[in-house]
Amino acid sequence: MSLVQITHFSDVLCVWAYVSEIRCDELLDTFSQQVSLEPHFFHVFGGVQRKLDRQWAERGGVAGYSAHVKSVVEGFDHANVHPEVWIRNTPESSLPAHLLLCAVRLLEERESIRAGSLRRTAWSVREAFFLHCADISKRGVLLELAEEGGLPVSALEDALGDGSAHAELCEDLEQARDQNIRSSPTLVFNEGRQQLTGNVGYRIIEANVRELLEHPPDQHSWC
Repeated sequence: MSLVQITHFSDVLCVWAYVSEIRCDELLDTFSQQVSLEPHFFHVFGGVQRKLDRQWAERGGVAGYSAHVKSVVEGFDHANVHPEVWIRNTPESSLPAHLLLCAVRLLEERESIRAGSLRRTAWSVREAFFLHCADISKRGVLLELAEEGGLPVSALEDALGDGSAHAELCEDLEQARDQNIRSSPTLVFNEGRQQLTGNVGYRIIEANVRELLEHPPDQHSWC
């Protein structure tokens, strides 16, 4: 059976990644034995204040960006945000959350925690921010979310303290650079030959998967 491997790059503070997560869920439900979806992280919001000052200073600042995020989410029936999203507990950076998620990925790869923990934890972090205005740039908040999800906090702290989570995140960032990833979310197919970026509809994603399943890249084709 063919297996389509997809790398999913995103920033946990990106509203487009937040609203499109349901498409990843649908993809895995539809192609449960035929698709491998690997979450990776890169920073669109590595320095939140500088980014908002640079891009939103003349459009209302943080309040203007909050209004923009809420207008995006209004177009999706499945997603919700807090009325004060981005205004209350504005995070400094998405990097601490990405670092924690890389620690979770390490534990999952070592089979110290159950499969799927990374995707579940990434969703809990996104939801904590967008729906509950949690400051997910604070390690204490992140570890509390991990504990609520049943993860071994001491093992995560070890990975955060010994540099292994940092090395894992560095690998994500280097891979994003090498594949010229510029937007969140980005789905990478076919060993980097195909990319779907931003607010891409589910049917387009599904069509790409079906094409790769029906015509694997190692098979010769005249077209």
